[in-house]
Amino acid sequence: MNKYLKRYAQNFDYPLFFTVLLLSLFGLVMIYSSSMMVAIVLEDEAPDYFYARQVKNLIVAFLAFAVAAFFPYKHYANKNIMLLLTVVLVVLFTWVKVKGIGGELGSQSWIKVPGLGSFQPSEYAKLFIILYFSAAFYRKAQKYTFEKLQPTEIFYPILLWILVVACVAFETDLGAVIILCGIAISVVAASGIPFKTFWKFFGVLGAFGGIILAILFTLKGDILTDSRIGRIKSYINPFDYEDGSGHQVVNGYYAIGGGGLEGRGLGQSIQKLGYLPEPQTDFIMAIIMEELGIWGVLIVLGGLGFIIYRGFSIALRTKDPLARMIAAGIASWIGFQSFINLGGVTGLIPLTGVTLPFISYGGTSIIMLSLAMGILVNVSMFERVERKKTIS
Repeated sequence: MNKYLKRYAQNFDYPLFFTVLLLSLFGLVMIYSSSMMVAIVLEDEAPDYFYARQVKNLIVAFLAFAVAAFFPYKHYANKNIMLLLTVVLVVLFTWVKVKGIGGELGSQSWIKVPGLGSFQPSEYAKLFIILYFSAAFYRKAQKYTFEKLQPTEIFYPILLWILVVACVAFETDLGAVIILCGIAISVVAASGIPFKTFWKFFGVLGAFGGIILAILFTLKGDILTDSRIGRIKSYINPFDYEDGSGHQVVNGYYAIGGGGLEGRGLGQSIQKLGYLPEPQTDFIMAIIMEELGIWGVLIVLGGLGFIIYRGFSIALRTKDPLARMIAAGIASWIGFQSFINLGGVTGLIPLTGVTLPFISYGGTSIIMLSLAMGILVNVSMFERVERKKTIS
């Protein structure tokens, strides 16, 4: 054990850890700044209500990071571990279906955990798909060469992915569905599977995805609620719907434009004073731009960009297929979620309600992301150890 800890300390990925820590602390500051008015007026709580809750979330997240960072990633390919992760997923989705709670858009995406608050199963599903797909393809690679691997030979991972996407879609968390699809494709692409076989696999996913959408629209006709249709319309020209579905986007624009290059100053946002709804969640980047200008943007984009780069860099360097798929999956997760959030804030794509990694307020998000970062740090450590062995 002492030998393992010594080797771990020598090969710990400090740049990745401190980048995650910096982003999380920066997000904590911005949550406090952006949520004061919401806490006082809407929640009838102290100004630091959301800040205090996020501090507790970060403590749990740090513990999750530490556990994942010390747990050897190779164990995720173990059948018993895979079964345990699957059982947890089934329990969470059953729970959210039976006793789930939702929001104004008709979603049923959260469950109440006694003593811990609310939990969003779709966040767990993102990490689950990364680990399960990586383990499944890794185990198949032990029996077959990827050149001979066909989509029919990985029927169960495909079936499980379909069920997960269907459950998340029925919640209905459409932003998470997009991320789950991107993660699955990224993990498969990183597996080393031949290009022709990859496209066959992609075709299978696309076909089943189309079936899921058809079933979803048939059985859950209320998925396109007035709110969601309004988001699509307001995406084209939000100023035509400024008093309705375009309200959040338009006030996000005002925040971004009002900050200019230098920003109004920390704590000096105008849009957070009741104009921009829930500024501490998916629209926190608009407040960052308004208060800190280009410097806030550089901190967020620089930190997220480094994490994504680090993940793909680890994936490209390692010779272990399992490590490569896990690292690529985690990096893709951060990349897709960041793009969807920032794209919605800036009007590049329609809003989906996806949070900004490490920055937005939210317990489930920061805890699951911290777990993923702990796993990535562990993968990085083992990759460094193997590289040193090769050099020596």
